[in-house]
Amino acid sequence: MDEYKFPSEPVANDESTIVGPEYRFTIIDDKVLRYEWAADGVFEDRASTFAINRKFAKPEFRVEEKKNQLDIITPAFHLTYDKQRFSPNGLAVAFSSKQTERGVEWRYGNVAEDNLGGTARTVDDIDGRCDLGTGIISKAGYSVLDDSSSMLFDGNGFVTTRRPGDRIDGYLFCYGHDFKGAMKSFYAISGSQPSVPRWCLGNWWSRYHAYTQEEYLTLVDKFKANNIPLSVAVIDMDWHFVTGENVPHVGWTGYTWNKELFPDPEKFTAALHDKGLKVTLNDHPHAGVHNHEDSYEEMAKALGHDISKRTPILFDPTSQGFMHAFFHILHRNLEKQGCDFWWIDWQQGSFSRIPGFDPLWLLNHFHYLDIERTKGKSEALIFSRYAGPGSHRYPVGFSGDAVATWDSLKFQPEFTATASNIGYGWWSHDIGGHIGGSRDDECTVRWVQYAVFSPILRLHSSNSKWMSKEPWLYRSESEAAMRNAMQLRHRLVPYIYSASVAEPSLNLPLVQPLYWNFPAHKSAYNFPTEYYFGDALVVAPILSPRDRRTNLAKTRVWVPPGRHVDIFSGTVYDGDQEIDMYRPLEQIPVLAAEGSIIPLDREAVPANGCANPGAFEVLVVVGKDGQTNIYENTGDDAESIDTSESRRSIPICYEQTSGRLTFLGADREWTFRFISTKLDISAMEVSVDGKALENVQIDLEYNKYVPEIVIRIPVSSNMGEFAIELGSEPQLSTLRHTQAIEDLLLDFQISPLLKDSIWEIIERDSPTSGKMARLLGLDLESSVIGPITELLLADSR
Repeated sequence: MDEYKFPSEPVANDESTIVGPEYRFTIIDDKVLRYEWAADGVFEDRASTFAINRKFAKPEFRVEEKKNQLDIITPAFHLTYDKQRFSPNGLAVAFSSKQTERGVEWRYGNVAEDNLGGTARTVDDIDGRCDLGTGIISKAGYSVLDDSSSMLFDGNGFVTTRRPGDRIDGYLFCYGHDFKGAMKSFYAISGSQPSVPRWCLGNWWSRYHAYTQEEYLTLVDKFKANNIPLSVAVIDMDWHFVTGENVPHVGWTGYTWNKELFPDPEKFTAALHDKGLKVTLNDHPHAGVHNHEDSYEEMAKALGHDISKRTPILFDPTSQGFMHAFFHILHRNLEKQGCDFWWIDWQQGSFSRIPGFDPLWLLNHFHYLDIERTKGKSEALIFSRYAGPGSHRYPVGFSGDAVATWDSLKFQPEFTATASNIGYGWWSHDIGGHIGGSRDDECTVRWVQYAVFSPILRLHSSNSKWMSKEPWLYRSESEAAMRNAMQLRHRLVPYIYSASVAEPSLNLPLVQPLYWNFPAHKSAYNFPTEYYFGDALVVAPILSPRDRRTNLAKTRVWVPPGRHVDIFSGTVYDGDQEIDMYRPLEQIPVLAAEGSIIPLDREAVPANGCANPGAFEVLVVVGKDGQTNIYENTGDDAESIDTSESRRSIPICYEQTSGRLTFLGADREWTFRFISTKLDISAMEVSVDGKALENVQIDLEYNKYVPEIVIRIPVSSNMGEFAIELGSEPQLSTLRHTQAIEDLLLDFQISPLLKDSIWEIIERDSPTSGKMARLLGLDLESSVIGPITELLLADSR
C-alpha cells in the first residue's frame, strides 16, 4: 500500500515537548497544547486520523518545575500539573484571555462551556434539528479535542490501532476571540482542506427514481433547452442491478451495469461528457462482490478467493489486499467505462472486523488518495459522509436523506455553517428534500435559492416520480425562480472557486458563521442561519412561507458593522443593526459591505461544465478600499486540452480615495457594475498603462429604482494594467424609496382606504421618525408595515 502514503510530520519538535515518566506535554503552537498520559511511559508519535502534523517551530513558553508540580506558562495560558494521572484536581489550565465574565479555567475532564457545535455524520430521517456535537470554537475561548481512541496511520500506506493500556491523548485549543486563528491551527495540525475541482461548483442533477439511458440523456438536453446549466450527472442506485433472480442480496450493493436500463454504458457516459457533465455512480460497498458481478472472477483471482461454490467476496476495509483490489480492479473497471468519481453511500455504522477501525473512515481516506493519485490533485473528489475530525481532508460531504419540509430547510444553513467549527466546509445536501413531507413549490424554491449560496448545489429526490426536482414540473412562478437561481449558481463560479483556493495552505471553509468575523458582537451568535459565503457576501436565506396579503416572505437579519448593500435589490443598510427583511419569491437577502468586489461569469446562461468564462461581470460596492483575486486553473479553459495544474491570478483593486479601480484583464470582455451608485459619467475614463482605451461604453442604468454605473470594456490583447477612474470619494447613493413603497402598496391585498392612509404618511415631507410614528399609529399588522419599515429604516443618511 505504499502508493497510499501521504505527506505528514507527526513527530513534534523536541524543543516543544516536556516529558516525564508517564506524561508528555507538547506546545504545538501558540494556541494548541497536546497532553498525553501513558501508564507504560510509551507515547504516540504516529499520525492519527485527526493529527497528521505536530512538528512546528518552537513557540514561546517557559517551564517551572518542583517535586510534585509542573507549571507551563505561555502568553495564552498557565498550566499547573501534579505529575499524577490526569484528573480535575491535578491538571488545570488558566487562560490569559479576559473575554468571559466567568473565570476562565479548564480542568481535565471538564467540557468547555459554550461550545458552538461541530457537525453530524448524517441527517437521515431527521425532520428539523439534530445534535451537532462539539467543535473547536467556543464562546469560552478554548476547547478540547479527545484523540485517545482514533485510528492511526502506520507510515507505510495503511492504518493501525493504538497500543493497549491506560492512555490519554488530547488537545487543548486556547484562542480567546481569535476564532479564525484557532481554525488555522486546526488545519495546520489536521491538514488543510483541499480545494475542489471547478466543475463540481455548478449544478448537480440527481434523483433516486430510476431512468433509462435514453431518458437520462433526454433529460439533460431538456435542462439545456430550458436554459438551466448543469455540471455533474449523479447516477443513483439503479445504474446497477438491484432486483432479479440473479441478485443474491437485497440489492443495495452492485458493480455491474443494468443493461436493461443502460444498454451501452460507455456510450452513455461519453454522451454525458460530450454535454459537459462529469459522472458519479452511487456505491453501497457493504455487501461485497457477489458471483453475478462482472468483476467477480477477476477480484477472486487477485485475492485468492475460492469460486468453486460461488461464495461472495466479503467487503473488508481492514484488509490491505481487499482494498487494493477494490480500487485497482472493481472500481478501475467502472472508471474505464466513464465514472469520474464515486458517491460512497455508506449507512452501515462504524464497526468493522478490527475494533476501532471505522469502515467509513477507511473508505473516505483511501478513496480520496486513490482518485488523487489517478486523477491529480486538481481533479480529486469523492462524495461521502462525515466520519469525524479530520474528515475535511476528503471532500465532498453527503449530509444524508433530508426530509422535504420547511423544518429541514430551516436547519440546513445552520448545519452547514456550524460544520466549519470542526473544519468541514464542503457539504452537499439533498436540495428540495429527499423523503417525506409534501409537495410545496415555495419551499423548494427557497431551498434552491439557499443552495446557490451553499458549498454544493445538488438537486435530489426519492424513489418516486412525484418528487423529482425538474424546475419545469413546478408552477410557473416557481419554475422561473428556480431557473434564475440555477443560472446564477453557474455565474457565481468565478467568485466561489476563487474564494475556495485563495489561501491554498489554509483553505478556510467557504461558508463561515457570523461570529468568526465578529466574535465580540452578541448579535453574531443570535443568527445561526445567516452566514458569510466567501469573504464578500453575507447571506440570510428565506426559511418560511410568504404572507398571502403582501406576497413577501420575512427573515430577521443582522447587518454586520459597516454599511452594506443588497446585491439584488440595491437597498443600502446601516451596519450593526437587526432588521426584518422582506422579499418576493425571486429574491433572498444577500449583502455586500462597502469595498466588496464580486466576480461573475457575464453570460446570463453559462454553458454546462463551469469552464473559465470568456467574459466577466464584476459587482463593485464603493465606499471603502477593496481588493480580490480571480483564480483560475488553465486546465479549465474552454476547449482546453491542458492537463497541467498551473494557476493564474487576476488581481482587482479598488481605492476609495481616488475612486480608481485597477485590474489585469487582457483577452477577456469585462463589465463592471458599480451597484447603488450614481455619478457623473461624463468625466469617467478607462485606460491601459495610462493610455485612454477606445470603444469603452459607460452608462448610468437603473435596477428598478436603484442607480448603477455600468462600464463595458471590449476584448483587448494589451497585457498592461487597466484602470477605471470614477472620480474621488464616490459613495453609495442615498436612496429614496417612495416609488418602491408605492409599488408595494399597489400589490398588497389590503383595503384601498388603508392604502390611502399609508400613502398619505409616506408622501408627507417629514423626518423618517415622524413617518414611523404615524405608521405605528395606524395599528397595522406586522406583515404589512414590515416591508415599508425596512425601506424607511434601512439607511439613516
